[in-house]
Parts: sequence; C-alpha cells; structure tokens
Amino acid sequence: MPAFPIVFERRSEKSLREAPAHIRKRLVRAIDALSTDPRPIGVKTLSSATKLYRVRVGPYRIVYQVQDARLVVLVVRVGDRKEVYRRLDILAKRFPPP
Repeated sequence: MPAFPIVFERRSEKSLREAPAHIRKRLVRAIDALSTDPRPIGVKTLSSATKLYRVRVGPYRIVYQVQDARLVVLVVRVGDRKEVYRRLDILAKRFPPP
C-alpha cells in the first residue's frame, strides 16, 4: 500500500503548533500513522456524506478526510474534544466529498 502524503488545512496546522508539547508529540505520531493506514482500527466516520473521519488522541481529536483519488490525507481540524466538533456543518461545505 502506498504512503499517503499528509496535507494540513491552515487552521489545523496552527492548532497543532499551539497544543501542549506532551500532547503534540502524540498527535504528530497519530497523524504520521495515518500516512500508512488512513483508516485505522478505532477510527470513526463523522459524516458519511463528506467522508470526514476522526481519531482520538487523549482529550484531543484529529478530524481528517481521505482523498483516495489523489492519495492524500487532508487534516481538517486538530483540537480539544470540547471544541473540535463545533461548526462541523461549515467543514462539510468547505470540504465536499472527494
């Protein structure tokens, strides 16, 4: 299976940089793992219409989209579980299904 390049949406990259150092290490490890297995065990589908997925990393969540046609994993949002799901409807419009 080919490795999927990881592409960050600008806001998700900023959120990752602002995360506490001990959490950031875990988040980076989880995001790197998505390049070899974009749909790991334990992944949840947030919206079947937009093909958004989420992975748990402690109290943080990684919301991403797998674009199989382009062989890319697009990290849409990274953040605390309390805030990452807010405005999910807007994400669905910004990231239509591939």
